[in-house]
Amino acid sequence: MRTIGLIGGMSWESTRIYYDAINVEVRTRLGGLHSAKCILHSLDFAPIAEMQAAGKWGEAGQVLAGAARDLERAGAEVLGLCTNTMHKVAGHITAATAVPFVHIADATAGALHKADRRAPYLMATRFTMEQDFYTGRLQAQGLQVIVPEPADRLEIHRIIYEELCRGDSRPSSRAAYEAMTKKAGQIGADSVLLGCTEVGMLLSDRNSALPTFDTTLIHAKALVDFALQE
Repeated sequence: MRTIGLIGGMSWESTRIYYDAINVEVRTRLGGLHSAKCILHSLDFAPIAEMQAAGKWGEAGQVLAGAARDLERAGAEVLGLCTNTMHKVAGHITAATAVPFVHIADATAGALHKADRRAPYLMATRFTMEQDFYTGRLQAQGLQVIVPEPADRLEIHRIIYEELCRGDSRPSSRAAYEAMTKKAGQIGADSVLLGCTEVGMLLSDRNSALPTFDTTLIHAKALVDFALQE
């Protein structure tokens, strides 16, 4: 079993879901008392969020690259970045280390193709929905990404930063997200992509009008796939 290195804390609410999901997956596959060999570098999200808002992506990339180097020195054999949005600076991480990096968008594209879904409705931070680093990577793999209308993008983003990243799961916000999944089907989406690692705190197949693809769980499984491969 390879040691998984996680760059987390963005937010820690979803990073703990990663940790649970990775260990449950390992136990399911190996049985008994098995658990994942895992190293976590959890960053303080507040300065990172400020860099995001100010457009200081290069500066943020250097912080994450430093965390990746720390994980490599600590013995990580595969790296996972526990956030969709910060994959905008994935290149900083891959340039700074020699450790294999599992990209969340690639894992997600694979899951969508396996389920024969081609038109996901993307619910994520404003950065992820509106910039090309994520949607472009999915489109390059044959997916037709459907982005919410401007007002819904603002509300999705607000709920993530003002509520979910703070551990606040409100029924009113769950209802708002559920309503958006109904609209998604009306504009041609065949699935809902939970493209922020916190969105799964409100949405799942149980309450979405369309099948959901939770990037946190998909990414966690892909990391375990790599860690356990021969």
